[in-house]
Amino acid sequence: MKTVTIECSLDECDDEPLIRQKIAKKSKFKSEKPFSYRILKKSLDARRGRVRFHYLVQINPPDETKESLPKGLPQPDPKNGHVIVVGAGPAGLFCAYELARHKIRSTIVERGKDVQARRKDLKGLNQHGRVDSDSNYCFGEGGAGTYSDGKLYTRAHKRGDIRDVIEILNTHGAPEKILTDARPHIGSNKLPKVIQALRQTLEAVQCEFKFGQRMSDFILKEKEIIGIQTQNGDELLGDAVVLATGHSAKDVYEIAHKNGLELNAKTFALGVRIEHPQPLINDIQYGDASGHPKLPPAAYRVAHHEGEHGAYSFCMCPGGWIVPATTTPKQIVVNGMSLSKRDSPFANSGFVVSMHPQDLEKMGYKGVWAGVQLQQDIEKTAFAQGEVDLKAPAVRVTDFLENKTSSTLPKTSYIPGIVSSNLSDTFRPTGNHVVPMLKRALLQFDKKLKGYITEDAILVGVETRTSSPLRMERDPNSLESTRIQKCYPCGEGAGYAGGIMSAAMDGTRVARAIHKKTC
Repeated sequence: MKTVTIECSLDECDDEPLIRQKIAKKSKFKSEKPFSYRILKKSLDARRGRVRFHYLVQINPPDETKESLPKGLPQPDPKNGHVIVVGAGPAGLFCAYELARHKIRSTIVERGKDVQARRKDLKGLNQHGRVDSDSNYCFGEGGAGTYSDGKLYTRAHKRGDIRDVIEILNTHGAPEKILTDARPHIGSNKLPKVIQALRQTLEAVQCEFKFGQRMSDFILKEKEIIGIQTQNGDELLGDAVVLATGHSAKDVYEIAHKNGLELNAKTFALGVRIEHPQPLINDIQYGDASGHPKLPPAAYRVAHHEGEHGAYSFCMCPGGWIVPATTTPKQIVVNGMSLSKRDSPFANSGFVVSMHPQDLEKMGYKGVWAGVQLQQDIEKTAFAQGEVDLKAPAVRVTDFLENKTSSTLPKTSYIPGIVSSNLSDTFRPTGNHVVPMLKRALLQFDKKLKGYITEDAILVGVETRTSSPLRMERDPNSLESTRIQKCYPCGEGAGYAGGIMSAAMDGTRVARAIHKKTC
């Protein structure tokens, strides 16, 4: 068994006999020799004005068949104990899945609703500006990723088994192409069904889900956590507690701090969403090949660095939508998402600036809560600029560079609507840190992506929830809290992940650490 890489033009990518010939030639054996192959990875390369696909191919012996991931999980062994998992996002779900593999029973406690019940609240959020603080784009079954895109790529390759996460999702209904695409994506219209199927698998092995149950406190015995309390007065006891609550559960930080967990400020990023017409991005990226039926809506990734600081694109959504991601009334937060077909006429991306703890000190924000306080100040300012409901402050890119407020604004994918605003006022709490950096970065991005600066592009504020501004400290080996035994901070909210994949892998790591200690 060996692997080879081949290259195909747009007109060759569906020609199976030709692909087989290319594999045979690259492998240096005759094409008539019987062999089977499996595409491990498919990536699109549009560099240097020539668009083509690269395939990483595994060549198998003729009689070798693909092994499929078993769908079933073993029933739990009562001797292995019981774990409380707080949060039903990717970190919590994959933690529970890995625990089940080791015959450890778990209970998942989620403040939000199940995936179907969330739909009504999201409709109220988008169309009427109604914010349910426990059911929104951030909170509910599947976490923030369920209804905000479902992108499955990550740079955190050293944190765990990426393939394992992908295969579990595929086994539960995600499309086959996620197994091979270099930048796999499920889409917010398909991911909810995958999450439902994953829940059913876990329920079949006695994993209990408690929706609409917000954690209100820890239950401690000396320096050991033995369970949690919920807002309705229930006490849930377990042999370990996993905190997998996501980056927007500010109340969890307060509970953790009150009970003595070690919290420290960490680097995060904030900025805006930048939105272009998708055909413009296609033309920039694909050139003369733009519009070819084999090409997906074009994506991009750009960054500008100045020493230890930088501005960069984040969570780019080709053919996507900007959505209201606030979790608190009278605050504005935006995020991006795409459906599986990515057929919106718009392309949007987070466009954010890194924020280090020392930067916040210069702005007057000090201590553990500095980043949280800055986020809240900017989100409240953005809401005030929006005038009504969840209208977001916005400006044309060309006007932003000239320090002007736009007299008119183009169409946008953001359903609640936008209001022409001065983003310098929005980011006034950051002093001269964010806005000047965004402007310098735009000029650099336009050199890499010719035509990126255009009056048809807009900046929509504010993107403040890129990652947690805090870290719940844990031992690097046991993954337990440094101050409370049997408490396992996990995933994005704890400061150890930044997206679906890295959160899922961190959940898996924590489950293995629990198994190692308790079994």
